[in-house]
Amino acid sequence: MSLDETLDPNTPTTPTETEPLTATSEAGHDWWRTAVIYQVYPRSFADSDGDGIGDLPGITSRLQSLADLGVDAVWLSPFYTSPQNDAGYDVADYCDVDPLFGTLADFDALRARATELGLRLIVDLVPNHSSTQHRWFQAALAAGPGSVERSHYLFRDGQGVDGELPPNNWPSVFGGEAWTRVTEADGTPGQWYLHLFDSSQPDFDWSDPWVREQFLDVLRFWLDRGVDGFRVDVAHGLIKKPGLPDYTPPADGNSMGGGLGEAETPPYWAQDGVHEIYRSWHEVLLSYPGERILVAEAWVEPLSKLAHWVRPDEMQQAFNFSYLESGWTATSIRRVIDASIEVFSSVGAPSTWVLSNHDVVRHASRLALTAENPQGAGIGPKSPGLPDRAVGLARARAASALMLALPGSAYLYQGEELGLPEAIDLPDSARQDPTWFRTNGERYGRDGCRVPLPWESASPAFGFNTTGESWLPQPSDWTSYARDVQIGVPGSTLELYRLALAIRAEYRLGAGEIEWLTGYGPDVVAFRNGEVTVIANTGSVPVELPIADELLATVPLDGPALPGDATVWLRGV
Repeated sequence: MSLDETLDPNTPTTPTETEPLTATSEAGHDWWRTAVIYQVYPRSFADSDGDGIGDLPGITSRLQSLADLGVDAVWLSPFYTSPQNDAGYDVADYCDVDPLFGTLADFDALRARATELGLRLIVDLVPNHSSTQHRWFQAALAAGPGSVERSHYLFRDGQGVDGELPPNNWPSVFGGEAWTRVTEADGTPGQWYLHLFDSSQPDFDWSDPWVREQFLDVLRFWLDRGVDGFRVDVAHGLIKKPGLPDYTPPADGNSMGGGLGEAETPPYWAQDGVHEIYRSWHEVLLSYPGERILVAEAWVEPLSKLAHWVRPDEMQQAFNFSYLESGWTATSIRRVIDASIEVFSSVGAPSTWVLSNHDVVRHASRLALTAENPQGAGIGPKSPGLPDRAVGLARARAASALMLALPGSAYLYQGEELGLPEAIDLPDSARQDPTWFRTNGERYGRDGCRVPLPWESASPAFGFNTTGESWLPQPSDWTSYARDVQIGVPGSTLELYRLALAIRAEYRLGAGEIEWLTGYGPDVVAFRNGEVTVIANTGSVPVELPIADELLATVPLDGPALPGDATVWLRGV
């Protein structure tokens, strides 16, 4: 079923089965096909030296908690040398650790500890752009127009009488223009360089063979250090349309290109030329022992087009942002699950499922918003339609339980297992996201989902460190979310996640298949995956449940009915 198809509104009076949908293929069941992968945002996970910013030794010290949670792999957001203008996504050296986070020896220790705990390790790679402080870009500035060094980036002459206008009208993802003019060595105004993100993040020119060779070396550097794969940042942005034609995106479009559906593809997103790059990367990973993977951050729609990123000779996984953005309605959820399994299976890939990450409003808040909120905009005190925290948490627990029962691979974002909401009331003076500054405060950006984690309720900085310092302020009312007040407490969000992951592993739900069940009403998502029956009520009217063994419920059940905003797993239906 495609996303554009409408579900039959007529439901029978008793539950019936439909044809099964499988998330796996005859290609085999490699670890990544069913894995639960936990995203660590290093700045905000754990701080070992008390400077207020998380680091690699801090992550290493807390890895046991992730093994106890029951995940299969850890994905680290960037920890490379960087001026940190965009929290490390502005890379100045792809083959070293920023002193803010530690050393290469600290990375090796983290890798060793992860292996000891049975956790695979995936690292972020940022190939669309570098930092302006990268030696390659500095060489390009020094070499001048027409040089080999400038061919590594997208330098262009400006328009207008004296080149005073940018080469085209492209906007930056973070707001404002996507071009910045440089001052040449002789002091005169010179060429412009493209930056789809911040002006400190110049885009590479991936039509240049030299750029391609450098990144093959970067892959080998980290593969030699034992990483199990790469999450590829802005994987749909590397190739730009020849000629760099003008393009005005829809006013209500998402900043990274999602939500456009079948609309014309922007000239800077999802160009066909990216696929030959990833085929060459695929070959590099194949030359190493074990099962190494590539994961695409590609905001591409429709899903049938996104499936091109995970064909057998390209990447292994692509983030399913259509699922993340589907909203808390039964119709939209079932529609996107159907479409996802169908299109990914057609190319022999598993679907991935994700609800939160470091770029979107946490789903414990997002699912209770009552106003439109485009990706990347964030929310703050003056945002319309702010969520009710209790409603948001109930929906987040129910949505997470539904997601973790699906066949395929699931991604968790740090803190969601604690039920963390978006930090809405951050002081303006504390905000650091480039989006906030480039839009003059019109968009709050992503700081609210990046606040450091609460580990211990009574410790300084909630156990993030021992000094009480925190690069973003932690809300004072996060005490009840701390890990130490949830561990071992029946019904807590942390224990809900631990139980769900244990059952998922025991019943091999990631390798299963879906049999849809109907007859529970228009607001209910109901399916069987092997021995487990999952019923999620996205509405407000309680739904009668069949008599069966309860494996998991996101709310205490009082009688044979499932209330709204709740999910239950049953056995024996």
